Amino acid sequence: MSTTPITWFEIGTDRPDEAQRFYGELFGWTFEEQGAPDGGSYRVTAAGEGEGIGGAIRATHGTSPNYAVFYAEVADVAETCRRAEAAGGKVLVPVQTAPSGLTFAHLLDPAGNHLGVFTPPPSA
Repeated sequence: MSTTPITWFEIGTDRPDEAQRFYGELFGWTFEEQGAPDGGSYRVTAAGEGEGIGGAIRATHGTSPNYAVFYAEVADVAETCRRAEAAGGKVLVPVQTAPSGLTFAHLLDPAGNHLGVFTPPPSA
């Protein structure tokens, strides 16, 4: 079995301006507003610019707890959710597909840690 790389992270916060300032000052990251499907703020960063993984700050508007989560890129999100449950994990956010075609889900590992899995949109 091959290993699965971590290829994205996301920081959800009710204070996206403060988070952007913090990570910008701390790590030198720059952000570009791309907008979220729900019309909210989604600020994308290349983070390590070729040396690390990309990520984003997502505005929660206080509708969910603040969080930091990593995403693993997988071939089949639904199958990964089934395997996670079989291994003792739980599906926190069921499989969803964004308007872009990106498919994702959020999981909890057996210790209660939050992680995400996704499949990129199909190539045109």
